Amino acid sequence: MNEKQIKKLIQLVEESDIESLEVSGWGRKVRITRRLAGAVSGNGDGATVYTREMPVTASSAPTAPAPAVVPAAQDGLDESNLVAVKSPMVGTFYSAPAPDADEYVSMGQRIDKGQVVCIVEAMKLMNEIESESAGRIAKICIENAQPVEFGQTLYLIDPTG
Repeated sequence: MNEKQIKKLIQLVEESDIESLEVSGWGRKVRITRRLAGAVSGNGDGATVYTREMPVTASSAPTAPAPAVVPAAQDGLDESNLVAVKSPMVGTFYSAPAPDADEYVSMGQRIDKGQVVCIVEAMKLMNEIESESAGRIAKICIENAQPVEFGQTLYLIDPTG
């Protein structure tokens, strides 16, 4: 799928009432999602478009999503005073810089503001995600190599820890 075709798909989504479009072809899959007016988006203009292209393989066939966050009632964690580190984009979460490397952070670890806590891969680009708060890692909300959505909580930090 080339850039011209992707632009046509984006235009189709913008001009219609649909919120999401997914197209597969020639070993590629493209998903375009639009935040409708009134929905929460990063810039508030209601026209944010996210695209993602990835190879289609047998292992990437749709499966039932696993729950990413265990509710506080089940794990006994009081989340009212915790600070969330959220994904700034749609992509794939990686807890380490390489498959054979140590994780950036672990449960209970003390971190500083601006410290890299993970990577989110989007369109073959590795984006380092930094903590916006100092504290102690109270909860890891997602497993390594799992897909993440925009605004999804990755970690919970106890700023008093």
